[in-house]
Amino acid sequence: MFDLAGLARRVHRLRDERGLTLAALADRCAVSVSMLSAVERAEKAPTVVVLARIADGLGVSLVALLEDDDERRLVVRRRAEQDRSTHPGGWEKAVVSPVVAGVGFELVRVVLPAGCDAGEFPSYARGSHEYVVVEDGVLRLAVDGRVVDLEAGDSAYFEADQVHGFANGGDEPCAYYVAALIMRPRG
Repeated sequence: MFDLAGLARRVHRLRDERGLTLAALADRCAVSVSMLSAVERAEKAPTVVVLARIADGLGVSLVALLEDDDERRLVVRRRAEQDRSTHPGGWEKAVVSPVVAGVGFELVRVVLPAGCDAGEFPSYARGSHEYVVVEDGVLRLAVDGRVVDLEAGDSAYFEADQVHGFANGGDEPCAYYVAALIMRPRG
């Protein structure tokens, strides 16, 4: 069963957070003030088209508009649920952050064996960002032709709309984290 009361709370909260009146939101999303008012009072179940217009007017995805507030405000990802993979050369990757629909953020922990080059990664869309912090070992970070060596405790930031690569030229394993804010899929 669709939760009209939950939808009403989310629409009202989002409109309030943006400082919009019913009339201002109605102008933004081409939905009548009376329909918006009825939705916020949980008196009418809007069609998918109307929901999509309201989401656009509020600047959120349709999924975000429909998700339960409690499930969206706290998302837990247990270690056993984390996506883990092993790649050529023996390097390991674990996506440790929860996956939230409509949020382009990812926290990844990578372990590169001694002498391992993870290779080059293509650029993401403009407006994407990556932060890197080295936990153990030495990481060679290459971004658009620039190369820098990072040691345990060092961190770096780069705009992720550039080709980039990670390598461990040292004699010990290298563990590091990448926090990525991705605007759209890789180009």
